[in-house]
Amino acid sequence: MTLHKTCDGVKRRDMMKLGVLGSMSLTLPKFLRMAHAGEVNDAPAKSAIFINLPGGPSHMDSFDLKPNAGEDYRGEFNPIKTNVDGIEISEHLPKLAQTMDKFVILRGVTHTLAAHRLGQEYVNAGTKPLPSLEYPGYGSVVTKELGSPKDLPPFVAIPNTNQRPGFLGVKYAALNTGGSPQPGRPFSVRGIALNNGQTVEQVQKRQGLLKDLDATFSGFEKNNQLLDGLDQFSQQAYAMITSKRARAAFDISKESPAFTKKFGTQVFDQSCLLATRLVESGVRFVTLTLGGWDTHRDNWNRLSERNLPQLDSGLSSLLVGLEEKGLLESTAVFVTGEFGRTPKINRERGGRDHYPRCMFMLLAGGGVRGGQVIGESNENATLPASKGYSPDDVAASFYHNMGIDHTKEYHTATGRPIMIVRDGTVIPELFS
Repeated sequence: MTLHKTCDGVKRRDMMKLGVLGSMSLTLPKFLRMAHAGEVNDAPAKSAIFINLPGGPSHMDSFDLKPNAGEDYRGEFNPIKTNVDGIEISEHLPKLAQTMDKFVILRGVTHTLAAHRLGQEYVNAGTKPLPSLEYPGYGSVVTKELGSPKDLPPFVAIPNTNQRPGFLGVKYAALNTGGSPQPGRPFSVRGIALNNGQTVEQVQKRQGLLKDLDATFSGFEKNNQLLDGLDQFSQQAYAMITSKRARAAFDISKESPAFTKKFGTQVFDQSCLLATRLVESGVRFVTLTLGGWDTHRDNWNRLSERNLPQLDSGLSSLLVGLEEKGLLESTAVFVTGEFGRTPKINRERGGRDHYPRCMFMLLAGGGVRGGQVIGESNENATLPASKGYSPDDVAASFYHNMGIDHTKEYHTATGRPIMIVRDGTVIPELFS
């Protein structure tokens, strides 16, 4: 598997009806009145797919082009029309252009963390990181709040994730698949598949021995968060290994040829195919990773030849596939990198550098009204044109879409009260 290395040395595996509404601010009281009158689709999603774009994708060359900007800003790509009047995106996203009615583009998202690690911590949890506390990622919060069937992992990462359980503890951590699926082949996940010739009967005997040991050591370390997590993992691992449903959930070869042909053969396409199968099976939260967006150098070749076509193919297939299966109204989709890239081109290196002051995020599914652009950047995409949105606002909106109160308080092991999202308010336009 290809490894991508960002400029700060962090390696990661490959892993929105019409017009712009940013200047037409919808107040929260008005939003609540509309919801009460039934004019807002706020039915919560039951599951979520989070797509991480580590490295920081260029907003100027993807979903927020500025064709009338000066030469030092506008870049080499041209905008194309989408299937929603008045909305344009990059010419290298033709499939997403034809599915624009299914998702929302948030423009003018803004923050101040220009380092990869800190930016990733921020967008994967929705709260600005602190040195003294690790906040739980979206998947861990969704797992805690919504749970899942006993014989299925609630939180799956393909192949791994930057989302951590933080102060919630390891029992809310993701199951990392450690690999990505291949076309037409069963996908084996360590800890679920029965490898090395093992049988269900052998696993059941081993579980009996573990129960005896647990009884012997019961009463010790009752308040130990790590042991609590390990105990839960042990029980769930047994339930999953002996469950035909769990093993079948990961087996993309069981999908019909008519459905699988919607997806390309590259790793990201196949991961998107697996994600649709997992949420259809009952998995609550799935993360996918498509890396390689740290384009300080050779920005336009890298985007046009690899990054944008892969995102275009995989994400468009994911949205179409979810809709075909009747899952888009019950599945929240969230796509983001940690920041955008400098609107002003770095001519010396033929690229763009880190830029958190203006970026894009994509949202779809559940109560989100597709076919919108919400928010706006200024003429050179250097800042929000007026009101900007923080990752915290997007987090509050995501949790609203999942039926989770983002102001709910948790408590750390020492009793410290912590809100799910410390700052941030729901963006009403997403659901109206």
